[in-house]
Amino acid sequence: MFSEKLLAWYDQEKRDLPWRNKIPNPYHTWLSEIMLQQTTVATVIPYFKEFLNKWPTLQDLAAASLDEVLVKWQGLGYYSRARNLHKCAQDLAHHFPCKEEELSKLPGIGPYTAAAIASIAFDQKAAAVDGNVVRVISRYLAISKPKPIEEVKERLKTLLPDKRCGDFTQALMELGALICRPKNPSCSSCPFLRDCKAYALGKAEDFPLKAPKQKLPTRYATAFIVRREDGAILIRKRPPQGLLGGMMEVPTTPWEEIKKTGKGPVVRHTFTHFHFEVEVCHLDDPSGFEGIWVHPRELQNYALPTVMKKIIKAGLIIR
Repeated sequence: MFSEKLLAWYDQEKRDLPWRNKIPNPYHTWLSEIMLQQTTVATVIPYFKEFLNKWPTLQDLAAASLDEVLVKWQGLGYYSRARNLHKCAQDLAHHFPCKEEELSKLPGIGPYTAAAIASIAFDQKAAAVDGNVVRVISRYLAISKPKPIEEVKERLKTLLPDKRCGDFTQALMELGALICRPKNPSCSSCPFLRDCKAYALGKAEDFPLKAPKQKLPTRYATAFIVRREDGAILIRKRPPQGLLGGMMEVPTTPWEEIKKTGKGPVVRHTFTHFHFEVEVCHLDDPSGFEGIWVHPRELQNYALPTVMKKIIKAGLIIR
């Protein structure tokens, strides 16, 4: 039986991760799942520990300011997760639902995350489908279509066990992470070696089928390093909504799709949906800009996204 083989393998091979408690802690499960969205386990572990060190309970996190959360989130990227995390913590502090349907109504919790939390934290029978799960099930059944999320979800529902639902969900993701990798899968170590249809075809790496990649557009802007005589830099807060909302930046022109040629150094950065090129310039006159003055050594205390750190670094080098 699929679940029995999977759980037997998991009991022997699972990693010791800081959010895997003997008795599931819903706060830990939720926090880890939000952090793990589009981010590797190795990257998340120190952030997870740091968050729990600063905010040991859900109520502690709910009482924090958004600025505090954004500062701690620096480096994890996808900053809308941090804003939604802050909103969601305030909701969960009053009531933590256990059902997938209720969880999916909360900020930052989509279909996969709702199913994962319901399953792992509350042992609910829920089909949590992430990239690892799509890969495992697509190969196991040789599903011949790109991005087969809905088909995988329906097939997965027929494989769910009646007990140890949370372990089953984690085991499937673990198998995808450790054995059924995108490239160079360790098929010889897989508990489903004899049952896997993609392996039988000799085409494990060909599944799931890949959709054609779309070329990313490029946006352009100019960033201004405004400095006082004492070396302090002018920074300001971005609008609360939109990309990098609520985070700090140096004064920057609107991000446009028209390139303007200049003489300053160019910083390049890639977001999920577009490339970004920024010319870095110096200004001695702060008039027309609002913000706060911060010495470079104090910048670590502010929520600066990676792209702004790159811009400031380039600006300080050329001065």
